Amino acid sequence: MKNYKRKRRLPVQDYIDGILRGDRVILSRAITIIESNLEGDKILAKEIVQQILPSSGKSIRIGITGVPGVGKSTFIEVFGLHLVKEGHKVAILSIDPSSQRSRGSILGDKTRMEQLAILQEAYIRPSASGDTLGGVSNKTGETMLLCEAAGYDVILIETVGVGQSETAVHGMTDFFLLLMLSGAGDELQGIKKGIMEMADMVVINKADGDNVRMSKMARLQYQNALHIFPQSESGWSPVVSTASALKNTGISNVWDEILKFKELIEENGYFLKNRNHQQIKWMYNNINEELKQLFYGSKDIKSQLNELEEDIVSAKISPVKAAQKILEDFKKSF
Repeated sequence: MKNYKRKRRLPVQDYIDGILRGDRVILSRAITIIESNLEGDKILAKEIVQQILPSSGKSIRIGITGVPGVGKSTFIEVFGLHLVKEGHKVAILSIDPSSQRSRGSILGDKTRMEQLAILQEAYIRPSASGDTLGGVSNKTGETMLLCEAAGYDVILIETVGVGQSETAVHGMTDFFLLLMLSGAGDELQGIKKGIMEMADMVVINKADGDNVRMSKMARLQYQNALHIFPQSESGWSPVVSTASALKNTGISNVWDEILKFKELIEENGYFLKNRNHQQIKWMYNNINEELKQLFYGSKDIKSQLNELEEDIVSAKISPVKAAQKILEDFKKSF
């Protein structure tokens, strides 16, 4: 077996300088530090994030999700190519909470977006979710800040998993885009009400060939469904459109709607209000993660948990009583 040596860490200023000049190699190395669970790397990561903070925040952050088979990768690539053509620098962060063992696959992401991956104006990176969805929002949030500091003015955060990951991504983005398909029976089946409520725009993808008529019908159904939901705090009324990533139709319209949304929320003050709210929520997420690591990282706690698990299985103690006991013992250690 080969003995792989960990890359030597650079002085913090080298990471800052590299990120600010848009060096993608340094950016990738800095993100690797952010995703690391080594104590030394955690300290370095906090210093990097703190120092690049004044240079971040100057992007539009877009969350993208969709049902399986919707053609998300193709859509994101074509959308990304359109943005580059419009003069933007695009960073794509892909989250898959289900792939904690493999930590995602950057090779897979780049293979799926071959044209976009070779462009200097685009940066593709899977985002490690860690063990919890809190880890998604913390580490992805920090990665996003680094990408912004490196000059990427459009950040696309793609959720691969279905479920709570959408809520985590919605909580760190400005605009939430939901990709759907037509012709799959009841158009509203298989999509949670909560995800529909989060959507600022629904795009019926694969609206080409024989599917054009069905896509138009689906568009009307989704538009009617969205009218049921109460008005968003942003003041924006969600829109529904059709697109074909394969034929490159309807893609520019998606960007036009995002620009209208951005203009509206900047004018009415919601943009800043929402960003401030996200920053505060991010602080609480970090507190929760640190407390969790402090608790489960304790050797005494690990030992006690093993004993309590055996006691629960043998019916010597109830799960509620076991939890109460270990938490009380933990509090006494302070």
